[in-house]
Amino acid sequence: MMQTTLRISRSRTLSTMSAFDFVVTVAIGSAFGRALTAKSVAFAEAVVAFGLLVALQYTVTRIQIRWPYFRSVITNPPSLLYFRGEFVTEAMRRQRVTKSELQSAVRKSKYGSLSEVEAVVLESSGEFSVIESVEDGSAFGKHLDDQIGEGHDRRRTPGR
Repeated sequence: MMQTTLRISRSRTLSTMSAFDFVVTVAIGSAFGRALTAKSVAFAEAVVAFGLLVALQYTVTRIQIRWPYFRSVITNPPSLLYFRGEFVTEAMRRQRVTKSELQSAVRKSKYGSLSEVEAVVLESSGEFSVIESVEDGSAFGKHLDDQIGEGHDRRRTPGR
């Protein structure tokens, strides 16, 4: 039953999660676990709870696609944390990210140091995106808004 419902809800339920997706997934796990362990919970109740949570996630996802304002309420926009040799300290403070965490993300992306990197972005999913530096400097700066989305405040970007 659980596998069928997850198949119907597509890979969004099991993908890299936003905070909302995480909460729904934990609630699904809790409902499923309670159905397995509690004698007082009927199987039909568990199926209904599971289906409602998946339907809620699906509905919220569809609303986010249709109305961008709602998306900004549910998910955080990407944050530029490092750009062309400078840490964006205000964004790092807001996102509670340390320099050592950024350096770790760079190493995990197979770069030896920050000098090889044009930018580091904290994505809405909580993952770091590391953008490689290019000799002519064109990799990122000219297309900043396209690279990290409409939610970024470019006035805080170093060098701009």
